[in-house]
Amino acid sequence: MAAIAKMLSRASGFEIEANTLRAILIFCGAGLLFSLLMLSYGIDLSPGFF
Repeated sequence: MAAIAKMLSRASGFEIEANTLRAILIFCGAGLLFSLLMLSYGIDLSPGFF
């Protein structure tokens, strides 16, 4: 995790810590899991739904 944070820090020019990266990945993973669960229960999220 620290190696990925260092690589992103060098590439972007912003200081990114491993804990910050871990929190971002957890929230993204939770959002993806929620989206997949909603799709598996048959809730239609297509543009026609809105």
